[in-house]
Amino acid sequence: MGARKIVKPQQIKLKNSSEFIKEKVEEIKREVGKVIVGQEEMIEGIIVALISDGHILLEGYPGLGKTITVKTIARVLDAKFQRVQFTPDLIPGDITGFEMWDPVTRKSRTQKGPVFTNLLLADEINRAPAKVQSALLEAMQEKQVTIGRETHHLEKLFLVLATQNPIEISGTYLLPEAEIDRFMFKLKVCYPSYIDEREITERQIRDEEAAIDVVLTPKEVLSLRHTITEWLPLHEKSTIVKYITRLVRATRPEESNGELKNLVMYGASPRASIALAKASRVYAFIQGDDTVLPEHVHRMAYPVLRHRIILTHEAESQGIDADNLIDKILHKIPRLE
Repeated sequence: MGARKIVKPQQIKLKNSSEFIKEKVEEIKREVGKVIVGQEEMIEGIIVALISDGHILLEGYPGLGKTITVKTIARVLDAKFQRVQFTPDLIPGDITGFEMWDPVTRKSRTQKGPVFTNLLLADEINRAPAKVQSALLEAMQEKQVTIGRETHHLEKLFLVLATQNPIEISGTYLLPEAEIDRFMFKLKVCYPSYIDEREITERQIRDEEAAIDVVLTPKEVLSLRHTITEWLPLHEKSTIVKYITRLVRATRPEESNGELKNLVMYGASPRASIALAKASRVYAFIQGDDTVLPEHVHRMAYPVLRHRIILTHEAESQGIDADNLIDKILHKIPRLE
């Protein structure tokens, strides 16, 4: 393979324009498309979560391009990237770092772990034991880690993208609900279409490495977050916030008066309402819209809610999954009061 070529852009001054940001997002998709064929939903979901400051759980079979997609997005953003293969023998220090004795200075020093990055790919996260899960939980929620007696802050742009295999359970640990709830999105990664798979094969046969241009820097992504918050403020009394709250509350069995009551064990927490509001706002903005509409909320409802709805055995025995229930809720809850 040829040497990787990265072209750094000139410093971009972000404009207060949804059209400008929409162009930048499309440019990111084009650059990622030089390497990744298809998987538009996964790429779009990663971009929305990145701007929304939320972590992602990627669920899909091996070989569907999850790792290379994250690596490519890191290149497009000129961001630091680390990948950790989770295994049962992993310890927290392998993620966060550890204190070590320096025989030269005769002092202890901190060796920082892979969590000190912008994009952290936690591959097969459900293979890690509880102590590792707890260490990662602190990093995800607090954006800091404790090594020895010292607390270290992580990068301002910090995103965990965790993968898990939906069918393999041998040697795995169930992710605690408290940790699952920390993920803004759960994205399902599916098999490519025939045309996409044929193009993937042709690209690999040619053995060509694409030249990737940097579209935005981490600092500019942080500026995007601020710009979107200013341009599309969501007030607690707004109609769309009330609609989002009703949708999330409808996932809870105690709030349901109908058929969902026997299908759901636990519904989504208030953290889901926050995540859905943030994601819908970012999605609306990158679509070039100047207001958040129910259509934007519907698009974001599936990745935000599907991992937060715990089904009963009755639902599983009927072959009903979380997406089926989200369908029902979206049709049941009226859009306007």
